[in-house]
Amino acid sequence: MALRRSRDEARRGTPSALVIVGLANPGLEYAGSRHNVGGDAVRQVCERRGVTLKLESRQRAMSASLLTSHGLVTLAVPTTFMNDSGAALPALLKRTSLADLARLVIAHDELDMEPGRLQLRFGGGLAGHNGLRSIAGVLGTNDFARLRIGIGRPARKEQVTDYVLKPLVGKTMKRHLEHVSEAADALEMLLDGDFVDAQRRVNGTRD
Repeated sequence: MALRRSRDEARRGTPSALVIVGLANPGLEYAGSRHNVGGDAVRQVCERRGVTLKLESRQRAMSASLLTSHGLVTLAVPTTFMNDSGAALPALLKRTSLADLARLVIAHDELDMEPGRLQLRFGGGLAGHNGLRSIAGVLGTNDFARLRIGIGRPARKEQVTDYVLKPLVGKTMKRHLEHVSEAADALEMLLDGDFVDAQRRVNGTRD
């Protein structure tokens, strides 16, 4: 079992062995939307592990840390809008002393995968995702890990904006929350195991 400790108990200045960032838009207007599934998955992991996301001075992300068997892990959700997600990364990576981008995982929604399908991978294209494009632009590389969380596409292209941004209700919301929970399960595999093993388990469950 992974050791657990809150960020306040974790020694300040300790480099993080892993940084997991869940993408989302801020504000109640976008709460419960498909676009926020990555951030919601990170928030659920924090709830499960008993840590609280907080805003540090001069940071552009809410973050929390916990001690695992691998070392200190930082979980974060940018406070920027999705299209400016990359703006949160420089200060966050500096504070966590993360130099190896192979240890950075971005959890995000994916239109090109059916709802609920998960894929854990390293590198690759940006698939038109503006949050990933912003992050890659700031980092100067696409070489970071992603947990892709499928949300599917609407019937018509002109419906995409409402499809990803409008809060869900009823049975659709219930299914969405199940997908958030499954994504949180996948992120916890990274906390308690290595990337290759988590990748095999996540990607193999729905093949």
